[in-house]
Amino acid sequence: MLSYVIRVTGTRERWTALEICKRLLCPRIRWYTAGSTDRLQDVLFDLCQRRHFILGDKLTATSLLRGFHSLGPLGIELKKNLINEWWSMVLLKREQVLAIDTLNHLSGESASSTKPLLRICPESWLELLQKRDLTKDQLVALLKEHVGELGALRQDLLYGGLLHYVSCLELVNRKLPFGIAEVGLVRERWLHSLGSVLQKHQFSQVPSRFSSDHQDNMSVIHYHFPWGKEPVESLCCMDEASLTQMHCGGSAKLHGRDGRKSVIPHVVWVSGDLDRGLLAYLSDALQLTENQLSRGKDQQRMVLKIHPSLAPIKVAVDLGKGPAVDLRLVCQGLSDELRESRISVWPGYLDTLQTPMEQLFTKYDEMGVMFTVLVSDITLENGLLQLRSRDTTIKETMHISKLRDFLLQYITATKKH
Repeated sequence: MLSYVIRVTGTRERWTALEICKRLLCPRIRWYTAGSTDRLQDVLFDLCQRRHFILGDKLTATSLLRGFHSLGPLGIELKKNLINEWWSMVLLKREQVLAIDTLNHLSGESASSTKPLLRICPESWLELLQKRDLTKDQLVALLKEHVGELGALRQDLLYGGLLHYVSCLELVNRKLPFGIAEVGLVRERWLHSLGSVLQKHQFSQVPSRFSSDHQDNMSVIHYHFPWGKEPVESLCCMDEASLTQMHCGGSAKLHGRDGRKSVIPHVVWVSGDLDRGLLAYLSDALQLTENQLSRGKDQQRMVLKIHPSLAPIKVAVDLGKGPAVDLRLVCQGLSDELRESRISVWPGYLDTLQTPMEQLFTKYDEMGVMFTVLVSDITLENGLLQLRSRDTTIKETMHISKLRDFLLQYITATKKH
């Protein structure tokens, strides 16, 4: 969970959750136009399995939302990119936002608790119970004895943010407002604040699939999946009581400077589910278009138009026609150059199986690969290679020396929009 806690003073401005969301969201809703919702759900689940974004024999909306499946290699990379972009937006592009890290098992009962997380080994428990002939009451007492010695996994990240408030306040010389951000595990799920990501729709193909509901000082942001609307983020506005209840025994240490006034600030807490956010971006990126190369009926081209900043793989380097050994050496050198610039590369040239070019393009489109580079005998002659775009399917010729700068400029430009 990434949690973003913004300290807002109660003297200069008092924003309600509704006012904040009005500034951040445009809650218009449009629905999918390609096929039925059931069809889109099946296509999404099938694609996530085949291209190893999500692992599991059978994917369902319930199992995904409850975190019953593991991420595959591409899903892990997408998740990492999403977290990195969140950290960049929250910490690097904002003033006075501080990163914290609290223990997963930290509870509201004791700030100094050092109990380990509750971990139960089925074999150990079975062995323990088989050695004893216990009545029901004795069994309950035994469980309480052992479980009571262990710490429980926290329910949210708010406690850690409130706990670190005093130290963070001192670090910023008691100047208000300031923010606190954290990534953490909550109830066996990674959660985070997608406030600066989802609310601005910076990485969305269809921003209108996001909507918000407002009640009093609580707002919930939803994403409209093919199977229905699901919450992905919540925003809560709290008064100074949230801090005074956490830090008992005098409020002097809680006061910060709001201009010339000394006040205990209000708290705006944004918290979101990273797994659902990741699933939302996969659903958002999936597009079905007619395959003009296929003469069959109901043949559609599936493509994951993942935002360049989030795409697990930016470019695939593959072989065209020409001497295989020489072309592989060129591909290797090109791949090394791109990786040195922190551009993720899929080494298609290492595959020894001969695959038709259009099948390769289909594979890379479904993996969300932004560009496919084809190195051929022409590259050996004059340095020219073929560059194919995932989003437009247009193929253009480019000199090998210009590829890295083109990709870097492209990715940088997309972050500004």
